[in-house]
Amino acid sequence: MQAQQPRLFFLDWVRIIAFLLLILYHVGMYYVSWDWHVKSAFASEAIEPFMIMSSPWRLSLLFLISGVASSFMLAKIGAGKFMRQRSVRLLVPLIFGMFVIVPPQPFFEVIEKFAYQGSYGEFMRLYVGGDAGFCNHAKCLDLPTWNHLWFVAYLWVYTLLFGSLIMMMGARFDRIASRVVAFLSGWKLIALPVLFLGVLRIALSSQFPATHNLTWDWYNHANYLSVFILGAMFARNHSIWHKMDGLRWTALGLAFASWAALIVYFSLADSLADGANFEYLRMTMRVVYMLCAWSAIVAACGFAHRHLNRDNASRAYLTEAVFPVYILHQTLIVSIAHLIKPAHIAPATEGCILVVLTLCISVGVFDIVRRFNVLRPLFGLQWQKTSTERAAPAYAPAAAAH
Repeated sequence: MQAQQPRLFFLDWVRIIAFLLLILYHVGMYYVSWDWHVKSAFASEAIEPFMIMSSPWRLSLLFLISGVASSFMLAKIGAGKFMRQRSVRLLVPLIFGMFVIVPPQPFFEVIEKFAYQGSYGEFMRLYVGGDAGFCNHAKCLDLPTWNHLWFVAYLWVYTLLFGSLIMMMGARFDRIASRVVAFLSGWKLIALPVLFLGVLRIALSSQFPATHNLTWDWYNHANYLSVFILGAMFARNHSIWHKMDGLRWTALGLAFASWAALIVYFSLADSLADGANFEYLRMTMRVVYMLCAWSAIVAACGFAHRHLNRDNASRAYLTEAVFPVYILHQTLIVSIAHLIKPAHIAPATEGCILVVLTLCISVGVFDIVRRFNVLRPLFGLQWQKTSTERAAPAYAPAAAAH
């Protein structure tokens, strides 16, 4: 086991900001042409380029931070206890979420897409019973579902795999991590992960498009598990954050440039599809997509390490709030959007209303939940210690609350 290290406060801030972007992204999903649970009457392609600005990297960044947090926690308490604790912290809110928090999403979805006329109670009987009758164009709505909580399910699997890996490898993992971090310097810190992740995207993304089905989502597993393990390695050698700090402006420029290239490519793809070299172009752009993703991650960590590696009361409060807010946010967005749709509010104003109400309600619920031990595990919060337990000194590993 490595020596205990101080908490990496900047990763807490990155995680807080990333989840705020996730709320903005899911509000945006109501207004774009892409399929989602409910859709605005004003849905169009207008904001899609700005949605694509965060699509390549947002979730990969969260899995990388989760890998860092898991690595610190495992180093502190050991693999067996780590896997038991993480199972409770992730599976309890996942099951609670699937049967209490998530159901309003498919309920409003079947009202809008299938003109469902039944009550919520009647729908819940269908939901719990796994009804397969909501079908459109040979695609059926899966019930029950975890919807946005797929992230929790995947994270649980990855933590078990990581814990098992450490049980098998022991100190060898630290030695490999040190070699990897030492090797990833200068241009290699950007180029080599991009090449590796780009090859994965070329090899798997067509055959296994994103489904968020745990047993048939192999491209996403290859991508997210890779960055999770990479994050676990980064936790063992803090020099990596200084390297990202030094490359932050270069990485930011590459992220914006590759994003611009992707927008041009997506805009011209239909007209170029019949060209003789289109397949080569498509493979190239898959690497460019991963360049956008990894460069943005390096830039985010680098700038945060330079400017946000500090603690205050807001960080502690928001770090604890992130997971409950994540559990609640999409149900709030879907429900509020559906309920205020008859008001025909202008989309810019309506979007602001959705963001404000989602943040205020979810943080308000968190502020209630955090005060009651009986509710805390349902939202992924650790059982609150007694005053006697809190008096004992404790080490706070980097990003341990993630």
